[in-house]
Amino acid sequence: MSSASNSLKGFARSDGRWGLRNHVLILPLHSALCATARKIADESNGAVAVSHDWSGEADADFERIIKTISGFAANPNNFATIFITIGTPNELMIIELAKKLGLNKYEVLNVAQLGSMGKIADVGLTLANSLVKEAAAVDRVSAPWSAIALGQECGGSDALSGITANPALGVASDRLVELGSASVLGETTEILGAEHLLAARAITPEIGAQIVEAVARYERSINYEGIDMRGAQPSRGNIEGGLTTLEEKSLGAAKKAGSAQFSGVLDYADQVPKSGLYFMDTPGHDIEQLTGFAAAGINIVVFTTGRGTPTGSAIVPTIKVATNTTMALAIPDLIDLNAGTIADGLKTLDEVGGELFDLILEVANGKETRAEAGLHHEFSLSRMYNTVIR
Repeated sequence: MSSASNSLKGFARSDGRWGLRNHVLILPLHSALCATARKIADESNGAVAVSHDWSGEADADFERIIKTISGFAANPNNFATIFITIGTPNELMIIELAKKLGLNKYEVLNVAQLGSMGKIADVGLTLANSLVKEAAAVDRVSAPWSAIALGQECGGSDALSGITANPALGVASDRLVELGSASVLGETTEILGAEHLLAARAITPEIGAQIVEAVARYERSINYEGIDMRGAQPSRGNIEGGLTTLEEKSLGAAKKAGSAQFSGVLDYADQVPKSGLYFMDTPGHDIEQLTGFAAAGINIVVFTTGRGTPTGSAIVPTIKVATNTTMALAIPDLIDLNAGTIADGLKTLDEVGGELFDLILEVANGKETRAEAGLHHEFSLSRMYNTVIR
């Protein structure tokens, strides 16, 4: 291990994982409890909360939903999680699964036991502030490079995505993987048509076949509905950004993964191993992907954008990288790094990739991202089927 690893500091968790943040998360386990969770977080001294539309139904997406919520609760960036429940067996199942995934400190507030939403809010606020104070007293300690689990995401691609921000992220990702970190490429729809190129970089033929099958499986599900993804892409926003073909979009999106070999393929919200480059089968929807990344234990994300997508996470610091200078200058409160300097001829790809690597390290060590400062706490549950109660 190089001496440079001493520059990385984080919060050691009892299961061997590392947090790059020390959040107190208020997590409602029923949609009716979301307003109360937000109230607690808003009035607290630094707790965070998310909202969702799940009301406990055991439909065809039940396993996917409880996997996502429990993984989100157990993310190593959480010092503590306060679950707000109405006391159903499905809620208890989420808490038990979160404990198996490495849930750190936790508390459960039950409406039936406390008697009212108002009581939940009062007790929750006192508890949240106590935990926030406790979390603030914990010091960062030296961490290995395997403490970093990086998520790669892009949203609102433009004609420069595959030339500037995405390959710059690839440079940073390669360096992290070489040092022993984990890096995860998601968005199955974003590599449509480029899957064979990624498969060729798999460490085994079996892993390469899994990458190809992930894309084929998604395409079969869409074709079943009579939708031709290859004929419908790129999207209107991508076209307005200067992309003309699906091939341009997919080849550019694949650049985020650099040149390292793929060590494995993960299903949505699967827990990420400690090191190596992985592909995760996620939706192309930005917020659903980011939620799945957090549920998988990813503790930092780089999000490249050519259109200024403002998505962020309540618990995972999300670094926004602009593909072009015009957009970066127009919305400086959303952008952390401008990779448009490559196209401007001011910096090389390797220089910007190095800057991004340094920024990832700074953010991992506690530097606030623009998304964190702007309180972009988006959260969305990914569904594969129409909701049908069993």
